[in-house]
Amino acid sequence: MVMPQPFRSWVEVSRSQIAGNFRAVREITGPGVEIAPVVKADAYRHGAVEVSRVLVNEGARWLCVGNVEEGCALREAGIGARILVMADFLPSERAALLEFGLTPVIHTLADIAELDRLAAQREQIVPYHLKIDSGMGRLGTRASASEVAAAILGNSWARLEGLMTHFASAADYSSSQTPEQIERFRSICDGVAAAGIHFDYVHLSSSIPIAYCRKDAWGTMVRPGHAIYGYVSPSRGEAPRQLLNVKPALAWKAAILAVKDIPQGWLVGYGGMYRASRPMRIAVLAAGYADGIPHRLSNRGRVIAGGKFAPIIGAVSMDLTTIDISQTPGLQPGDAVTLLGTEGGLSIDAQQMARTAGTISYGVLCGIHARVKRIYV
Repeated sequence: MVMPQPFRSWVEVSRSQIAGNFRAVREITGPGVEIAPVVKADAYRHGAVEVSRVLVNEGARWLCVGNVEEGCALREAGIGARILVMADFLPSERAALLEFGLTPVIHTLADIAELDRLAAQREQIVPYHLKIDSGMGRLGTRASASEVAAAILGNSWARLEGLMTHFASAADYSSSQTPEQIERFRSICDGVAAAGIHFDYVHLSSSIPIAYCRKDAWGTMVRPGHAIYGYVSPSRGEAPRQLLNVKPALAWKAAILAVKDIPQGWLVGYGGMYRASRPMRIAVLAAGYADGIPHRLSNRGRVIAGGKFAPIIGAVSMDLTTIDISQTPGLQPGDAVTLLGTEGGLSIDAQQMARTAGTISYGVLCGIHARVKRIYV
């Protein structure tokens, strides 16, 4: 007897795999490097609160979020680890940084002075990390080492705790951009240290320099995100061997809403995008692009249904997606199909789906909508 599925669409997140991926990172970096997992964007849609609990239980002392709201949500859920807010120093959010004990990343020298002013009002020493734009051309200061040192020394309550940067082309070993960024960043660090300023943390790397063991880019802290969830982006150029082995922690499933037989020549979906080349049995899934299935998988993607690949036919709709189940005709409404994950010895991961959809695996994972239920196993 097939048990009915409790939801239209849901993801199953493996706590043990999240923990295992964290341990795999730790085995690569060793005990001398702090690991600050990235749990922004609701932990890449794996669920930031539950993922953070797993990581803290595994020994993570730091977590990285994108904005103040994400950090506050973790604090309200009882997460006591240090939380680094990497991309938010908006005026409306600054008071909450101090109130919730979050550590800001500062991107301009003027904001150091502003943080010092806020800290002075509370008579509270507030640590911060300063981001250096070493060549990404996004957030971070491009000031010289002497300018950075002068800005740091001019404050009494805001205390520099770390210097950081972010790579633009870490996976591209055919480009000189990463070594150039490392050189620029190190020159700033050396200049700040030469001015007599102490800082505890130096961090440059997310998942890729860890996976390919680019030790000169580790510093004293690393910020793995993608790897925590089981992915390492492929390298380009003459890269060293990938040493980090991780596995996806998330499986995504959807229930079959309806099954029907259609004759040869029948049109399927908006715009009659698909015409049946033969008599077919089709299934309509209770998930669409509003749930995060990329619209560009229309007539191109596939799922796993009954242990076999089943092509997506016609246009992916807002709430529905149609598949060809002619190879597994016994499937019925209420049965589950696998959008991401492993079933019957077959697998589809976010990188495979992304290649078909013409996007990136980060976009696939982060695109899974909040209305898709999360189940932790």
